[in-house]
Amino acid sequence: MYMSKTMSRKLTVLFVPINYVGPINSSIGMAEVLKDSGHRVVFAARNEWSKRLKSLDIEVELLTEETDEVTGDSAAANAEELKSVLEDKTPLEKALECMSILLNDVIHDSDKDEQKLKQIIKRLKPHVIITDHIITLPSIAGSGIPWIFSYSSNPLSLDTGYEDKRLPPSILGLSINSNKNLWEEYRQQLKNARKDDWFKYKDWLISNGSPLVPDDFLLWVPSPFANVYMFPEELDYTDVRPLPKTFHRFDCMKRSGNEDTFELPDKLKSRSGKLIYLSLGSMGSANVPLMKRLIAILSKSEHKFIVSKGVKHNEYELADNMWGERTVPQVKVLPIIDLMITHGGNNSVTET
Repeated sequence: MYMSKTMSRKLTVLFVPINYVGPINSSIGMAEVLKDSGHRVVFAARNEWSKRLKSLDIEVELLTEETDEVTGDSAAANAEELKSVLEDKTPLEKALECMSILLNDVIHDSDKDEQKLKQIIKRLKPHVIITDHIITLPSIAGSGIPWIFSYSSNPLSLDTGYEDKRLPPSILGLSINSNKNLWEEYRQQLKNARKDDWFKYKDWLISNGSPLVPDDFLLWVPSPFANVYMFPEELDYTDVRPLPKTFHRFDCMKRSGNEDTFELPDKLKSRSGKLIYLSLGSMGSANVPLMKRLIAILSKSEHKFIVSKGVKHNEYELADNMWGERTVPQVKVLPIIDLMITHGGNNSVTET
C-alpha cells in the first residue's frame, strides 16, 4: 500500500553520479525511465555535462560554475589521472597502482563538490537521492533523505563496499574458477595499496559529518534503503554469493540515445563483409599502443569496422576498412552491427 501511494505521486529524484562517463550514462538510463513515468529528475553535475543532460530534457544543478565554454572533459581527465596504469604492466601491478591513485583522486574531486552538493540537497529537498559513486558522500549519507546506491561496474567490484570472500577480489579479472589459494593474498595486497589514503578518507568523512564510515579499507557503505547494480542474470554471481534483500539487480540501465543520430558512412556502405564495432571504452581507448596494435591486426580482415577512437583519437590513424571518431553513438550503432569487440565495460556489455 505504501509503495503504491508513493509511486502514484510525483517524486523529485536527485542523481549524483561520479564524474565518469560510465556512471553518468547508466544514471541517464534510469533517469529516462523515471522521467517517462512522470517524476521530476534532476542531476547534480559539472558544467561539461550540462548541455547533454539538458538536451534530454533533464534538469541540472551545477556543481561548478556555468560557462558557455566547456574547459573540462571527464573522459580525458580520467585517462590522464590513470595514464600510468595503461602502461605495459602485469594485471596485478596495474590493479595495485589503480588502487593507490584512485581513492586519493576521488576524495580530492568529491571534496571540491561537497559543500555545493549539501546546498543543492537542502534547497531541492528531493524525495530520494540516487548516487553512482565509488565512495560514500557525507552530504548524502547525512542528509536524512532516503538514498539509493547505484553501481554501474561489474558486480565483482561490489567488494569495495560489500566484501564476500566466496568471490575472487575485483579489478584483477579473475574467474570464479581461478586459484582460490591466491584470492586472499591478492585481496590483502589491494587493501594495502589504498591503506594510507583510506585513513585520510576516514578523517574526511568524519570531518564532514558523515554518519557512515566504511569498514577498514573498504570504500563505501551500502545504503540501508536500496542498492542497485546492473549485470546479465546469466552471468551474475548470486548462485555463489547471495546478496542481502536491499540489493537489486537489473539486466541493464540502458539509455535511449534519442539525442543521437547515426548513419553508416559511405566508405563502409560500399564495402563487403560483416560490420564489426570496436570499442575499448573511455579508458581502454586511451592506450594508444594497444589501439594501434588492434588496428594493424584488424586491417587485414575482410570485414569492415566502426571504431570508437577515444580521447587520444588524434594520435593514430584507422585503416581503409574502418571508420571512426573520438566517440560514436553506441546505442545507435549496436542494432546494426554483426559483432562487437569490447573491453568488457559494464555499460558496453549490458547495452550489447
